[in-house]
Amino acid sequence: MNRAMTMSRPLSRALLSVSDKSGLVELARELHLLGVELVSTGGTKRALAEAGLPIRDVSDVTGFPEVLDGRVKTLHPRIHAGILAIRANPRHQATMAELDLPLFDLVVVNLYPFEETIARPEATPEEIIENIDIGGPALIRAAAKNFHDVAVVTDPSQYPDIIAELRTARSLSLETRQRLAARAFARTASYDAAIANFMQRTNGEQFPQTFLLSLDRRQVLRYGENPHQAAAWYAERRPKHPGIAQATVLGGKELSYNNVLDLDSAWALVAEFSEPACVVIKHNNPCGAAIAPQLPDAFERAYEGDPMSAFGGILGFNREVDEATAERITDSSRQRFIECMVAPSFSETAVRLLTERPKWGKNLRLVAAGSPGHHPDEIDLRRISGGMLVQSRDLPRDDWGQARCVTRRSPTAVEDADLRFAWRVCKHVKSNAIVVARDGQVVGVGAGQMSRVDAVRIAVQKAGERARGAVLASDAFFPFADNVEEAAAAGVTAIVQPGGSVRDADSINACDRHGLAMIFTSVRHFRH
Repeated sequence: MNRAMTMSRPLSRALLSVSDKSGLVELARELHLLGVELVSTGGTKRALAEAGLPIRDVSDVTGFPEVLDGRVKTLHPRIHAGILAIRANPRHQATMAELDLPLFDLVVVNLYPFEETIARPEATPEEIIENIDIGGPALIRAAAKNFHDVAVVTDPSQYPDIIAELRTARSLSLETRQRLAARAFARTASYDAAIANFMQRTNGEQFPQTFLLSLDRRQVLRYGENPHQAAAWYAERRPKHPGIAQATVLGGKELSYNNVLDLDSAWALVAEFSEPACVVIKHNNPCGAAIAPQLPDAFERAYEGDPMSAFGGILGFNREVDEATAERITDSSRQRFIECMVAPSFSETAVRLLTERPKWGKNLRLVAAGSPGHHPDEIDLRRISGGMLVQSRDLPRDDWGQARCVTRRSPTAVEDADLRFAWRVCKHVKSNAIVVARDGQVVGVGAGQMSRVDAVRIAVQKAGERARGAVLASDAFFPFADNVEEAAAAGVTAIVQPGGSVRDADSINACDRHGLAMIFTSVRHFRH
């Protein structure tokens, strides 16, 4: 008999063994009303019994008690034979009848909370190990393998659709069972990946022999970078430090692929600052950034750094967006247009003001991302044809510990503060990267140029007269003194760069001729 032609049968027996008991009683009650026998274990059995549902203990089926503190309970032939038996195979059915083995039509299992456990800083090694599920994955994989005859449910979010189909047909279609099986195999793969990654980190393997990645789809996007590209947004399952992928979208038009990229860049940059900060991102580069004692002023100064480029940009904040900040953003006397905003949170009044803004308010995407920051274990991934590049993240750090002044003139206190600010921003600009800043405000950016001197020219041109008395940051060393000459001609008074060129002396001498101060950090921050 062709198994693909197997007809859906009414369910007769279900095995339920879940860690997350959300929606369990409602599902079990529906099964009971349909005449399905319920078989269960430990805590699941107690929860169902307390709800007044008739429940049969797994030990009654196996004839063997749970042992080893519950480590062994469903790992038994009388359970797995009932799941794996092929209904259309006469030999299987003869064996089941001869040994008087019960058949299971539905397996409802979700796994011990391993991912949640390792996310808790206080979790002990013993607790983590005990939350590695053994029997659960075995049940799931067995039922998923035999999807022609058995349905497997692995997540409470699946219960409503299961209940609806059972109410209508009293059975689950082959299409449904196959879809559930695919989800089930993905779940066990994700679960095993989390365990393997934890074990490898525990062993000190930063780049293990086999790199495993598991992501849950958050939503399908309208398209990718361009309309002819398909795209979806995925998120890590319970990361140690949530980021944009876990953020809450408070309203507005659906986010696009490019929106998410820009929001992530904005969030990474504002995390660099402890002071109230605002950044403006356009095409994945900061076109404006500023710090100030008050958030409304930080916004004003960031936007005015390059208002032409900021039009239609993405705003990032490292403080809650309050009423005062929202009033500045929505000032009707200014011709401003904002696509998206990301902040730790938004006050109720701010949300109302922003979303009621004429013309663009109803489409404005507001993204609440919690506390800005990064975890030292975070990694960067980049797809290449046939594989992946993996590296540790260029996280916020204090590069001034090894910085040194290499010119005759040292920076003034004001210049030093601006150099530190510009250096942090420059790290988030596409290389070759140049940032001109003054008084905690970015006034010019040169991004993504093949020639560094061209990046300098663009940055000082953007700055205009504001370059006079400003400072300049470069993400990598100056290969020639022409970079200093361009900066000096524009009125820049101090420069920070990594140093390390064979022509460093030429740049130093040029600074000394023009009276510029220059700092070498000995740290490069390329961003390709």
